[in-house]
Amino acid sequence: MSHPIDLAALPHDFLWGTATSAYQIEGAVAEDGRSPSIWDTFSHTPGKIDGDDHGDVACDHYHRWREDVALMKRLGTNAYRLSVAWPRVLPGGDGPVNAKGLAFYDELTDALLEAGITPSVTLYHWDLPQVLQDRGGWPERATAEHFASYAAVVAERLGDRVTHWTTLNEPLCSAWIGHLEGKMAPGLTDLTAAVRASYHLLLGHGLASEAIRAAVPGAQVGIVNNLSTVYAASESPEDVAAARRMDGHTNRWWLDPVHGRGFPEDMRELYGVELPERDGDLKKIGAPLDWLGLNYYFPQTVADDPAGPAPHVRDVARTGVPRTGMDWEVDAGGIETLLLRLTEEYGARRLYVTENGSSYPDVVRADGTVDDPERQDYLERHLAACASAARKGAPLAGYFAWSLLDNFEWAYGYDKRFGLVHVDYATQARTIKGSGHRYADIVRAHREQNRRAA
Repeated sequence: MSHPIDLAALPHDFLWGTATSAYQIEGAVAEDGRSPSIWDTFSHTPGKIDGDDHGDVACDHYHRWREDVALMKRLGTNAYRLSVAWPRVLPGGDGPVNAKGLAFYDELTDALLEAGITPSVTLYHWDLPQVLQDRGGWPERATAEHFASYAAVVAERLGDRVTHWTTLNEPLCSAWIGHLEGKMAPGLTDLTAAVRASYHLLLGHGLASEAIRAAVPGAQVGIVNNLSTVYAASESPEDVAAARRMDGHTNRWWLDPVHGRGFPEDMRELYGVELPERDGDLKKIGAPLDWLGLNYYFPQTVADDPAGPAPHVRDVARTGVPRTGMDWEVDAGGIETLLLRLTEEYGARRLYVTENGSSYPDVVRADGTVDDPERQDYLERHLAACASAARKGAPLAGYFAWSLLDNFEWAYGYDKRFGLVHVDYATQARTIKGSGHRYADIVRAHREQNRRAA
């Protein structure tokens, strides 16, 4: 079933993009001077990753990037959200620059621009150099300071061509899932470490923003948060309060500080961990954003769970709701709700959907094609919701589909596929899926509409 998308609601210079991250696609983990990241360590720890998979080769993008840029051009996209691997650029975490590592991103940037594709560079997509983790990682203030130095190195090299910068991708995952739940690198289950990590991640965002702007006049700097609409499992006061806590844990803890509101007081009391604050930190964290990125996949429905870990809630699966191959609920209305909330409650001046996508068990047909009607349906539903939000006033400037390629999906290994392009991991052959062709059709339709309106 096709879902009409109000393309006229989207600006003429809308960015139609795809997104990836370094550790998920690059491979070449020990080539040209790259040092191990916390994800190299975590993925090689038995039992941490489904199938004991790891990112040693992944999509071999480090060697096949020219082919991947050509795929973007075939899709007709005009933007690409990539991440730079910190341990590839600064193998020691700080100190000497690895010329070969930096040259890789330099050459990739030139190729994207030559193809008419705007590079959107993310500086941190979870791959902290292991050497910095060995010194304490994100729970330590020094890591935020090293991050700013790394940001300056990359901005000074690419800033003559790149203006669109992301400091952090999904700091919630780094702090809560990596330090509280233990399901992601570095695999800790320590509330104090998690809260301290969350603080220093956002401080790192503030310090890196300063460094980028100093190196790149006119830089557009933002941060990317993964947010969810949160529903109470029932109308009971306990469940309603649980939903408020979950909203604080998932959304407000990450949004309030970067909008100059400080860390939410109710959540500070709930965590009971003293923040490592210094004078001037909150001003740096809350410096005005040029744009805000939203990663959206699913809503959350929660019930009160007093005996559980902070924020003392448990997930409740709603019945009669479609679900993806990740067992995540499909709720396209949630992306519209969040875009409007960011506009109305937080006064966002420019918004990008920086990730949105779905995993389903794809099947390669006998003729070599990959038809994925469920992913196409998910894409259309969410794009229609984005356009509806824009029509209602959300300053939406772009959409980046997750993901360009099937890739290493963190703790889920290679079993879960989100790509618009299928990857045969044995041969590294790339095949544009039906969803990729549908996305290309939508991009083309918007471009044609602009041409007619000109």
